[in-house]
Amino acid sequence: MAKITVIDLKRIKETQTGRMSDKKLMLCGGTGCLAGGSLKIKEALEHELDERGLSADTKVVHTGCNGFCAHGPLMVTHPDGVFYERLKLIDIPNLVEEHFVKGQPMEKYMYRDPNTHNYAHGIGDITFFNLQVLGALRNRGVIDPEKIDEYIGMDGYMGAAKALLDMSPREIIKTVTDSGLRGRGGAGFPTGLKWELCSYVAGSVKYILCNGDEGDPGAFMDRSIMEADPHVVLEGMIIAAKAIGAHEGYIYVRAEYPLAVKRLRKAIEQAREYGLLGEDILGSGFSLDVDLYLGAGAYVCGEETALMRSIEGKRGSPIPRPPFPAQKGLWEKPTVLNNVETFANIPQIILNGADWFKSNGTEKSTGTKVFALTGAAQNTGLIEIPFGTTLRTIIYDIGGGLKKGRSFKALQLGGPSGGCIPEELLDTPVTYEDIVKTGAIVGSGGMVTLDDTNCMVNLARFFLEFTAHESCGKCTPCRVGTKVMLNILTDVTEGNGKEGDIELLEDLAMDIKTASLCGLGQTAPNPVLTTIKYFRSEYEAHIRDKWCIAGVCKELVTFYIDEKTCTGCTACARACSRSAIIGERKEPHSIMQEKCVKCRACFNACRFGSVKVGPADMFGKSGKESENENESDIKSKESEEVAG
Repeated sequence: MAKITVIDLKRIKETQTGRMSDKKLMLCGGTGCLAGGSLKIKEALEHELDERGLSADTKVVHTGCNGFCAHGPLMVTHPDGVFYERLKLIDIPNLVEEHFVKGQPMEKYMYRDPNTHNYAHGIGDITFFNLQVLGALRNRGVIDPEKIDEYIGMDGYMGAAKALLDMSPREIIKTVTDSGLRGRGGAGFPTGLKWELCSYVAGSVKYILCNGDEGDPGAFMDRSIMEADPHVVLEGMIIAAKAIGAHEGYIYVRAEYPLAVKRLRKAIEQAREYGLLGEDILGSGFSLDVDLYLGAGAYVCGEETALMRSIEGKRGSPIPRPPFPAQKGLWEKPTVLNNVETFANIPQIILNGADWFKSNGTEKSTGTKVFALTGAAQNTGLIEIPFGTTLRTIIYDIGGGLKKGRSFKALQLGGPSGGCIPEELLDTPVTYEDIVKTGAIVGSGGMVTLDDTNCMVNLARFFLEFTAHESCGKCTPCRVGTKVMLNILTDVTEGNGKEGDIELLEDLAMDIKTASLCGLGQTAPNPVLTTIKYFRSEYEAHIRDKWCIAGVCKELVTFYIDEKTCTGCTACARACSRSAIIGERKEPHSIMQEKCVKCRACFNACRFGSVKVGPADMFGKSGKESENENESDIKSKESEEVAG
């Protein structure tokens, strides 16, 4: 195909706009929904529509991630906007017959609010969606990510056309600077300033890089954008490349994201075919080509200098700064690196202007931010909110509050580099400045809701275990310090903690933060410091009372059944894999401590709160001690028999 012009872009857009009234079934084709059988459901829908003679008028479209991940596979009918959730293959014939033949939408397959018990006939009826403001995610669930024309139909590549044909590099940088956009990868560094610094560096060879590595546990913001809207990443990179004078770029994406890799590769091929990558883009005289580089999954390669070393074929470990990458980066050349979400905001900023972007957010934290809301909230998934939205609004309005029977404990924000925010700080607005004051960070957008079944000491141990394992080992404070802290936390969770451990953890944390080479080590102690700050009593209970109040640390708990509230429903006994629970139906049950392995299955299965958690020695000795004693008695008797 010949290279397209701006006139061609406008023609494609008009064609796509004219098809907005077409009947479509927008079926989520993100990683989560595909794992739930979305591909087979698509085939079943197409078969049923064809059987009933409806396939000519109604098309099934595999979109990117819709965002409401826990309720997939999801489907939204277009243009009437009926929302269906948790679809199964067995549902499809009945659904097609009732909705598309008889014209009767089926509440059976619609979302039902767990608090009001009302059915949601469309996305607008679901609080998870209607309190969000979409910027970076504006095309989620509404286009086929593998068709470039559909992206163009949503103003795609019009921002690039404006930047390449109507704006100078200085004007591009000024617009981005005036917008107040800050890097969405975690550090929050002003994007326009980073571009400006690189633009001033002399040199004919410069690089533009996109960080799609995203290594935080439970984070899937960038992955979702790459899967749902890959062209927006390319368009953002084109604009950035023009601003700094780069003609070659790389998207660094982890190989564990096969769907994102597939769709990015297809997007690059399509962009090259249309002449939107390569020589003389849109007749502007500007050239840029972009390639993918697959990372092996090292968390430290999310750090910009480590990422660059990885692309160079070297060991992915950070290097001291200055000089900064804007001066000397990839292959010692001036380089700008931004993450996926940052680039996803660029086209609309250029197209609509800085003031448009600043209409959302606050003075110092402008625009919107994407978060992966997970954990104990009723509604979990991918959300995008304006900066300035309070944490309480996110948890209790968008997230729908906590699951029945559970009480809020904390919000873990910012992944392994972040911290835990207690309930008394839930009215904190989400801005870079306000979140830092709590001891956490906005980070790349991981947000985990924690309830009363979470142990804060064990949570800190979990994140520190992750960062200690992912340390590149280059600097001693991070390599050794995180390991020492991990050993102390492990002792505390196993009942071997001692007085002075809390203070030692605090001292070590500050030393590691101060002396580490890169952001991994500098932020690794954050989960420990914030849990000590806000939940010190839990650390003290572990050390002094040898008790894990949440019932998570096995060495410090005993599970027992309250006979006064037990109804004898047998749910706990059926959940127990060790047959450690005895009792007749409709009669109070009890746990045989010598058999209990403290797996929490009974605790999770009980709907009446009758399974309780107590200190390990509440019956004199813990189950493990009793078990060890029984083993000792048996061995002693065996020895006596042998001796006899």
